[in-house]
Amino acid sequence: MALAIMLLGYYLPGITISSFWTALWVALFMGIVNTIIRPILIFITLPINILTLGLFTFVINASLVMLASTVIKGFYVQGFLYALLFSLILSIINFVLNAFMKSN
Repeated sequence: MALAIMLLGYYLPGITISSFWTALWVALFMGIVNTIIRPILIFITLPINILTLGLFTFVINASLVMLASTVIKGFYVQGFLYALLFSLILSIINFVLNAFMKSN
């Protein structure tokens, strides 16, 4: 996952990652945040999530990426749209990697 974060930092112009260790810390932080904070946020915003047919989850994911950007030094996100794009592509990569690991 850290390698995927590093590659996204290289290819997305609004994302800056200073080193592989920073990408590793981002992966660790995102794993912890997605395990603890994300379910709470989804539960709190459940009415909005139902009204938007689940699309508000993208806003939550982008907000968590922005949170990681403020907490971890060396990881910078220029704006909300870049955070949204980063979280979307990272989710797709995570889905593909999980599907590949389950098939083996």
